[in-house]
Amino acid sequence: MTYEDAEVHAKDWIEAWNAHDLERIMSHYSQDVVFEAETVRARWKQPDGKLLGIAELRRHFALGLTLAPQLKFQLENVLLAPSGYAILYRRENGNRVIDCVTLNDVGQAAKVTAYYGGAQR
Repeated sequence: MTYEDAEVHAKDWIEAWNAHDLERIMSHYSQDVVFEAETVRARWKQPDGKLLGIAELRRHFALGLTLAPQLKFQLENVLLAPSGYAILYRRENGNRVIDCVTLNDVGQAAKVTAYYGGAQR
């Protein structure tokens, strides 16, 4: 993956969230994705903050869209690594977020760790 590829991938992901298009959002993730975030602990009482698989992640993101009907992301930066990328973005509530994304062989997110600059619901 080149930096340009990562930027295109990240921008499409941001646009999918801003459109509140759950199907388009989910197309970025592998079937066996591992997702880790504080929102998982808060919403689902998962002590390790992890969701396993696309079905759990879909449920999590659907709830997120319901809880934040005005949700909008603004991309600030894309950082490249050999196995994927990290994106820094700002939410409509002013909170900054970093998502560290490891991609599989077909360019879908296989592992994501989200870091929040403030409390999320």
